[in-house]
Amino acid sequence: MLPDTPENLMQIIGLYKAYAVPMDFYWRDLLYIGERVFLDPFPFFKYFIPQEYLDLPNHYAGDNADYRVWQKGAASAHPELLAFMDKGETTKMHRLFHHWLHDRVNMEFAEECMRAMLWHRKMYVPVNQFDPYLDSDEYKANADRAIKAYFQGNPVMLALYKAFPDLFLEQCRQMSYYANLGLFWEVMAPVFFEMSDIYDAGGFKQVRDAMDFLVNAIFIAAGRPIYHHVYIRGECYEIIPKSKGFMWLYEAALPYVEAVFYRTSPFRGTKSYNAQAGQVPDNQADFHYGILYADVFPVGTAGIPPTLLMQDMLHFLPPYLVEYYQQHCRGKDDMLIQLGISFQRSMYTVTSAVIQALRVALLYPLDDPNPQHLMANRRFFEAQMDRFKRPEARLRDIQSQDYR
Repeated sequence: MLPDTPENLMQIIGLYKAYAVPMDFYWRDLLYIGERVFLDPFPFFKYFIPQEYLDLPNHYAGDNADYRVWQKGAASAHPELLAFMDKGETTKMHRLFHHWLHDRVNMEFAEECMRAMLWHRKMYVPVNQFDPYLDSDEYKANADRAIKAYFQGNPVMLALYKAFPDLFLEQCRQMSYYANLGLFWEVMAPVFFEMSDIYDAGGFKQVRDAMDFLVNAIFIAAGRPIYHHVYIRGECYEIIPKSKGFMWLYEAALPYVEAVFYRTSPFRGTKSYNAQAGQVPDNQADFHYGILYADVFPVGTAGIPPTLLMQDMLHFLPPYLVEYYQQHCRGKDDMLIQLGISFQRSMYTVTSAVIQALRVALLYPLDDPNPQHLMANRRFFEAQMDRFKRPEARLRDIQSQDYR
């Protein structure tokens, strides 16, 4: 969907690199919250990743990877991320002061993505079996054991759990989505790092090359297990066991793209959720507030606030992209806007790859001789393209280099 120009290729690869570094923080902290913080009623330090999770090996990087996607990188946290966590934009100080000064990675963005997935549940069912399982008796029994173990010795919380079991169960479902999104981004971070390295070495010549790499990466990771384990006083509680066979492609990637790229929800304060006001669609499938529809110029007013992610990416832009923005920006403050537009372009490229992968996973080859199969492919692609015919879609904008 993105015109094949060297300028566009540079923008999307540069943004993948800038996105991958904070994403390396996101996935680690999401897993930490889902596995360790769990149902802490006062999670004041949930953004303070312990060293154990900074050292946690990425399954797609390092010498002992399940399948090594990022060839040059180590499995632990990225060096640029560690350097930023140490000094931030200010100077080296205790991380509590960095937190209070908001001189840190904005985990609030990652949590909003997770909440969008939680709110827009039942996507791609029955292909996606993760959501139905969250309502099953088996899940409730697993969650019950973990909740009681977590609050063991705390009669107040156990009494509250007995009085309001559904409240605690819904919080547990949210923790399962923390784990789901963390495992999704664990794959995408090394994919984007590898794409940056390939581009720096002169390996990508066309936008199509980048899209093809993404399609291949999606299928390499397709069978990666999606699960939710909680660790309480040294014991592992399998709320969603690996044995359920939930897969990265169907239970994480597709729901993520649908919820975050397309749907999300209106930015707080811009729309009324009052039914009489009629300012939001009656059907959740008609929500169109994601990054593909975001108007980047009034920053933060469409869907999940892109401002938070844009601020995170600003710290990790490759030099060639900084130079490019200096040539086209109306000053340093405008760089955030230009970065957001480049990010939108990069996500349309990801969307192109996802549409191709989805067709391969659910439908038929492009050269299938059966005309009924080809017609099914056509209906699928037309349905996907109809989503970009909405007046809110930014496809026409990002296809023009004048959109700055």
